[in-house]
Amino acid sequence: MKALPLAFLLPIAVAFLSALLVKQDHVLISSFSSCINIPRLVLTSICNIPRVSRWHHRRHHGDADGRKGKKPAICDNFPANIPPPDTNTTSFLCVDTNGCCNFTTVQAAVDAVGNFSLKRTVIWINAGVYYEKVTIPRTKNNVTFQGQGMEWTAIAWNNTANSTGGTFFSASVEVFGANFIAKNISFMNVAPMPKPGDIGAQAVAIRINGDQAAFWGCGFFGSQDTLHDDRGRHYFRDCFIQGSIDFIFGNGRSLYENCQMSSIAAPVPVGSKGINGAVTAHGRASKDENSGFVFNNCTIGGTGRVWLGRAWRPFSRVVFANTAMTDIISPDGWNDFNDPTRDQSIFYGEYKCTGAGANAASRVAYEVQLNDSQVAPFISLSYIDGDQWLQPYLSN
Repeated sequence: MKALPLAFLLPIAVAFLSALLVKQDHVLISSFSSCINIPRLVLTSICNIPRVSRWHHRRHHGDADGRKGKKPAICDNFPANIPPPDTNTTSFLCVDTNGCCNFTTVQAAVDAVGNFSLKRTVIWINAGVYYEKVTIPRTKNNVTFQGQGMEWTAIAWNNTANSTGGTFFSASVEVFGANFIAKNISFMNVAPMPKPGDIGAQAVAIRINGDQAAFWGCGFFGSQDTLHDDRGRHYFRDCFIQGSIDFIFGNGRSLYENCQMSSIAAPVPVGSKGINGAVTAHGRASKDENSGFVFNNCTIGGTGRVWLGRAWRPFSRVVFANTAMTDIISPDGWNDFNDPTRDQSIFYGEYKCTGAGANAASRVAYEVQLNDSQVAPFISLSYIDGDQWLQPYLSN
């Protein structure tokens, strides 16, 4: 495995640091403090390049410390709390950039998972930035990515819609297998932030196409179209999601709890009514689909002026409940994709939201301020049938 080039790591640093540099409402500053160690993650990776490269050279050229099978000194501090390699219900694989365990790339570990396995395979991913494109195919179900903290473990790539033939194919990580779980890891697309008017600059950090996927303590970093919540039932808790334009989009049936959304859209001049982003773009195309995005007990901050959502498809459905919003939210709140015929079919609801961005006085006419009975079905785990598949993981 080649050491990560400095030219690749610098965009990663820029993307991570952008989450720290955006102006936050004073109420939300503490909410975004979880990213405080991210620059250290990137700088540590950069500093380790020379010694890791030297070890790889010695290993492959037979020098003193490079004998086959011998671990480099850098592995001495490798965490000792990795679970045993096999149990009756779970298999464990390990990934480390420095060669301290089974695999040096995440994709190699995924490839080693048995097809349609009834066991859960936990892929322990040690701290570091893994610069690679990763695909979990439909044949690899019941896979868990276990990172060491969203500030310490990240998978990053830099494809765009232009470079791959479309937005859907630009994801740094693609999840097609069912029952995928990720904990304490960041997913990043480090393509340059698009300039106004750029065509084909969409750059997805992760595409989730498999059913029954869950994410705890994960980071999603990008600019345009960061998180492709494509289709299926999904759960997100204690996650950090960064972007500017439609940075949570797709046709998933998903529940987001205690998550933090950070806009990195360009600041809007004082007095300007311009809008330069949207948090969501849901793609429900028919009244017969039961999909929709629900955000409960979340926070929204950052820069720019953005809509809560815009109607990517005619039956777009999004609900924000008990969510704190700064004044980056446009007073009208929502957009019908400039198609008034969608006003009668889209469903945009808010419930007991707070902050300067939650003022409902100037909201669009088709937005609904929900009451207790109306919001109840959306903010329950039953909205994503969580009692059928998610419950066993909530206690872990």
